[in-house]
Parts: sequence; structure tokens; C-alpha cells
Amino acid sequence: MIDLGRLRALHAVASYKTVLAAGEALHCTPSAVSQQLAKLERETGATLVEKDGRRLRLTEAGQVLARHAEKVLATVDEAEAALAAHRDTVTGRLTVAAFATACRALLPYALHRLASEHPQLSTGLVEVNPHEGLEVLHRGHADLAVLDDWPEVALRYPSGVRHVELGWDVADLIVPSGHRFGDTVSRSKLGNERWIAAPAGDVCHQWLLRAIPGVRPDFHVGEFETQLTLIAAGLGVAVIPRLARSKDLPPGVRVVHVTPEPKRRVVVAWREASAARPAIGAAVEALRQSWIRAGTGRPAPGAP
Repeated sequence: MIDLGRLRALHAVASYKTVLAAGEALHCTPSAVSQQLAKLERETGATLVEKDGRRLRLTEAGQVLARHAEKVLATVDEAEAALAAHRDTVTGRLTVAAFATACRALLPYALHRLASEHPQLSTGLVEVNPHEGLEVLHRGHADLAVLDDWPEVALRYPSGVRHVELGWDVADLIVPSGHRFGDTVSRSKLGNERWIAAPAGDVCHQWLLRAIPGVRPDFHVGEFETQLTLIAAGLGVAVIPRLARSKDLPPGVRVVHVTPEPKRRVVVAWREASAARPAIGAAVEALRQSWIRAGTGRPAPGAP
């Protein structure tokens, strides 16, 4: 009989390509992953992986077993969720993958609420971009994902993943205090500004290039707080979501409303296989309450 833990190790290596990354995903050491793979090869009598430089490549036998491992692990998730639903108790471990702003603005309150109301539940948090969040969720390395979904660069949800909208997070143009713009400006007039943006590859950077034609950022900065500091120094302008900034802006900057209004959906996603698990419902509710408490965005229809 094939050991489930060894299947998890093979599945993680198939997903992340290196023993180091697989160990990080499974919260164990690389040597533990290697030991599991070696035992699985002895158990199956087949060579499952081979070295390819610094990475591991699955053999044909490894690819066959990895495909079945994904199905087996999904079935185990369903069984665990059904059993947890039968017990009707919020227990176990819940790992949340979330984009940076949500990690700062939504997750502290939500995770604190879960710890207070459900002491038998342990939680973990990993900061990822939304595309990575969907990937780790789909692969089973996170139980819940909090994602920012800009309409202009809409996310594609894999089969077997469900999601619910928390609400819309509106973004504004932030400019130096003495900037020539008034209180409102059209997107069509923004192309010639000196721009401060997220690094290339970030979903916010992708949105900016698609939503405002002609933009060529001079500054690529990941932290919105740092962007505000650069704006205050008169070095450029940036579009910053309301959820990503405090209500009291630093001296030297001001808000300009943009038309049409830039906005992104904030979404919570989970695997259908674990939908019956009480911890999923408890976490979604905690995130809804945290969204209301943040009070910077627009609630989704039907949200409390």
C-alpha cells in the first residue's frame, strides 16, 4: 500500500520542481522530502525522479504516479472535509494565501477572531500574488486564498475552485500637494505623468499598463507606503487602492478621483473538495467581518 505522506512529497516536487521548495510547501526539511521520495521509489519499485541541474524532473513513471496522487489527495481532502462537517467543529489547521494588502489590512483581525472563537483551529499565512495564490490553493498547499482581481487583468479560476466576493476596493490617484490636477481627472489625461508603480509582473503593474495607455513607470516599488513617500517628495504620481493606505495620508500628498473609477474585486477562494469543512466557513465569515471593519471598500451584494 502506498503511503499518503510519500504521495504528498511526490506531488509537491511535481508542483515546485525542487526539493527545497517542496519542503517549504510541506513545512518540512528538504532531507525529509528526499527520504520520502526514496521510500516511495522502494515501495513502488520504480524510479520516479531524476536530477536536472538543480531541479528534479519526474520520470514517465513519476508523472503517472503524480497525476494519480493529485486525484488521491483531492479525495482525501473531501473525506476530511466531510468528516469535519460531520463533527461540526472548527478544528485542524488552516493555511491562508493572501496578497500583500490583505495580509496587512484584513488578515490580522480575521486570524485573531478565528483564534478567539475557535481555539482548536491553528492557522498559517503566506503572502503571494493572486496568480500564485490560485496556484498554491489549487495544488492543495493552502486551504483558502484572498485575491485581488482587477477587471482589466481578470483572474482565471481553475476547475474545482470556488470563490466569493468580499467587495470592491476603489483606487485613487495620489499626487504631490501642488500638482496641477484638480479634484477629479479622466484616465485619458494621465498618460504623460511621471509614474510610480508596482514592480513589473505584479498584478497592479499589469493593470496600470492596460488601464491607462501610454504609461511608462519610472519607479517600480512594491510597498504602497514607499510609493507615498516618493509622491510626497514630488517625484511622481501613483494609483493606490484605498484598502492599501491609511485614512490619514502623509503630508505633501493629496487624492485625485479618477474617472472611470479604478477598482478591484477582493475575493476569497477555496477548493470545492474542502467546501464542507467548518473551518472554511468560519474563515470566510471572519474575513467578511474584517472587510466591514476596514470600511474602505464597497461591500459585495448580499454581504453583511
